[in-house]
Amino acid sequence: MRRRVGFGIVVGILVALVLATPVLIEAQTRKLLTIASGWVVGAYYPIAGGMSRIVHTKLPGVRVTVESSGASVANAKLVAAGDADLAILQNDIAFYAWNGQLMFKDQPIRNMVGIFTLHPEPVQVLATAASGIKSVKDMKGKRVSIGPLGSGTEVNSIQILEANGLRLEDLGRIERLDAGGASEQIKDGRIDAAVFTTGIGAAVIVDTLLTGKAVMVPVTKAEAETLQKKYPFYVSIMIPAGTYRGQDREVPTVSVKAMMVGRSDLAEDLVYSFTKVIFENLDTLYGAHAAAKALTLQTALQGMPIPLHPGATKFYKEKGISK
Repeated sequence: MRRRVGFGIVVGILVALVLATPVLIEAQTRKLLTIASGWVVGAYYPIAGGMSRIVHTKLPGVRVTVESSGASVANAKLVAAGDADLAILQNDIAFYAWNGQLMFKDQPIRNMVGIFTLHPEPVQVLATAASGIKSVKDMKGKRVSIGPLGSGTEVNSIQILEANGLRLEDLGRIERLDAGGASEQIKDGRIDAAVFTTGIGAAVIVDTLLTGKAVMVPVTKAEAETLQKKYPFYVSIMIPAGTYRGQDREVPTVSVKAMMVGRSDLAEDLVYSFTKVIFENLDTLYGAHAAAKALTLQTALQGMPIPLHPGATKFYKEKGISK
């Protein structure tokens, strides 16, 4: 009797193992990727969610999870630590991380490589109409908000001044205000100008210009070219006429871009397949967030400041696209 019971148990275990084998094989072969994005209320999180849905339906065997995070600097560090496979961040932050500059001083992140750039995040300069400021050079001796200390806006401000032969010391007074504070002080006339790094049509810009007391200050093509020689992450863009009240013509400026990065040790075929399936389903991605509509095959490498992943390189070569 004991022998029969023992034999039955052995047979049961063997059957269970046989039945479980396909599940085990599937679990071993299924590829799981994590995208570090940004705040849930921002653009990065829904765009990453759109990519996850595309992969889920169009790339069998691969699953993508999206994690909310503190955005650009935090995402670069997550990739460096191996805690994220993919991440969305600003291309200027990617440049600093790769080269070990500014907030990454002497700690370059070299296991992070590019896949594609996404939507622009333009630098928008406003000045009070009463100040007489019509160009960046006119800000000499004026009261200017350059963004919070340590922010991307502060860095953009310093670089744009530099392209015009100005230093912070050349300003009359420096304020380090957040976007809301800068808007209020422009409207009240307490400062003469402010720099904002934010999307076209952003509410804070709309609100500031609604008063009729402020104007947009262009960053010219020549200034943009000077910037790009030293900082390859900048791209030239135009803010379309009519975007804001009283703006009857398009205004040139420069922009950083959001971008997708990945760990350099991700398999070439995996990154190739991921890149390919995203570009084959852009209409689906566009439905995730309006900002995603800026991504096309023609813009995918604009403002790319770091080396590409070999899998992405393979895809772009097939499409005849190069940096």
